[in-house]
Amino acid sequence: MEQKGWRDIPIGGLILDAGNAEEYNTGSWRAFRPVVDMEKCTNCLICWLYCPDTSIIVEDEQFKGFDLDHCKGCGICASVCPVKCIEMVEEGKFLKEAEG
Repeated sequence: MEQKGWRDIPIGGLILDAGNAEEYNTGSWRAFRPVVDMEKCTNCLICWLYCPDTSIIVEDEQFKGFDLDHCKGCGICASVCPVKCIEMVEEGKFLKEAEG
C-alpha cells in the first residue's frame, strides 16, 4: 500500500465500506485491556450489548472471552457490568504479569 499524507486519506479513513473494519487489527491501539473474573460473571451479556467493537465473544448464550484483535480498551464493558466482574488493566502491566 502506498504511503499517503493525511490530506490524501478520504474522510472516514480507509474503512469506507460497511463490515471491512474486521480486516484491520485495531486492538493494537489499546492502552487498557478487559480482564474478566469468571467466578463473578453471571452471563447477563450486557457487556456484549454495549460493546461498540463487537469484541465480546459469546457462544451458546455464554460469555467466552474478548476478541483482543479488535478491542480498543474503551472500558464500556467494565462500566456497564452489573456485577463488576470486568476490570480494565493497563496493557503493559498485564503483559509484565503474564511473562512471569
